[in-house]
Amino acid sequence: MHGLINRSIQHFLRDTYGAPLWQAVAEVACVPAAGFEAMLPYDDGLTFAMLDAAADRLGKPRAALLEDFGAFLVTLEPLRRLLRFGGVDYADFLVSLNELPARGRMALPELDLPHLTLSAEPDGRLLLRVQGQVPGWGLVLAGLLRAVADDYGALALIDRVPLDDGRDLVTVHLLDESHASGRRFDLAQPVAP
Repeated sequence: MHGLINRSIQHFLRDTYGAPLWQAVAEVACVPAAGFEAMLPYDDGLTFAMLDAAADRLGKPRAALLEDFGAFLVTLEPLRRLLRFGGVDYADFLVSLNELPARGRMALPELDLPHLTLSAEPDGRLLLRVQGQVPGWGLVLAGLLRAVADDYGALALIDRVPLDDGRDLVTVHLLDESHASGRRFDLAQPVAP
């Protein structure tokens, strides 16, 4: 697993549940004391050991933890900005999902993101097929899509269904494009005071 992903999980656990939880997870999973180096590759087994240790310590399923992680990613302003460049509203953003892995690889060519295929159903639902090298990407994307909907102020029903072939299907039913006020977003980067 790419170090940036592992480091993001590390920050998610530490920022959401506190430094003591992160230290306990790192110890159980045999994570280096300083955590992960963002640009180095790590064995996938280490990532799963970290997730399992966190899920066990928190008493929640790994699936719920991965969805929460996906939602957490949207709170990281650089990633939020990358996602929001996908469209002026949530519907435009959803249509741009096919391009998301390529945009990620433009920033980090060695980043192994899942392949995404979006299609529309006659009833208006969108189906996002997620195929990655490691399991769990559909859960992360479901959490991310929920958080982005909130960011845009849209009301959407989002569900993840595991498929028999190892892929995930994430269904999105956009109920109300302007359900609430979305978070402020400007194309120009905010200037620090």
